[in-house]
Amino acid sequence: MTSNELHLHITNDPGYMENGYTVYLREGGPCWLIDPGLPPQAEQIIEFVRDKSLEPDAILLTHAHADHIAGIDEVRETFTELPVYLAREEWEALTDPMENLSGLMGPGMTTKVTDPRDLPAGGTLELDGTTWQLLDVSGHSPGGRAIYSEEFRVAFVGDALFAGSVGRVDFPHSNGDALMRNIRENLMTLPEDTRALSGHGPETTIGHESRTNPFVIHGL
Repeated sequence: MTSNELHLHITNDPGYMENGYTVYLREGGPCWLIDPGLPPQAEQIIEFVRDKSLEPDAILLTHAHADHIAGIDEVRETFTELPVYLAREEWEALTDPMENLSGLMGPGMTTKVTDPRDLPAGGTLELDGTTWQLLDVSGHSPGGRAIYSEEFRVAFVGDALFAGSVGRVDFPHSNGDALMRNIRENLMTLPEDTRALSGHGPETTIGHESRTNPFVIHGL
């Protein structure tokens, strides 16, 4: 029987402090792994999933910058054939260090993912009987996606929106105008009590950011 309560487990790495999320509704049920990042995240995710007897359903990527994809291969070595969902616009970043930005800081990193599945803006996904909407939040990256549940009033917003800030737009393929348009049209139109779970930093709410975030109010 599906619970009506959403459960989250958050992991971080010591360098970038990127938030990796394990999302589930009940112990022993299916779960999503969202943005598994740099060590020790993969190890911690695997331990938690086993401890709760969860059944990984998919890896979901809000975008494909290196700090959000670094744990994929280690997780998939344990949970074999686990599908990886990412907006088509960013598939190349899974195997190209320059596209995932790691190549700008050294030899770079890639994943072994050769068969990603698309996260089309406007589409939906199902987790344990619940429906989630895929929202376009591109701009920080070319195919940024937020994963939103109206039922639970939760949106995983990646690096598009932070508590008091928004995503950087000085990277290759960034687009500040697109980011601000998508934040205003696709995030700020959500119910004010929606929890915004970002790729870095603490959670916030849509209402709080609409009233206090200087970038949302005044632009970049």
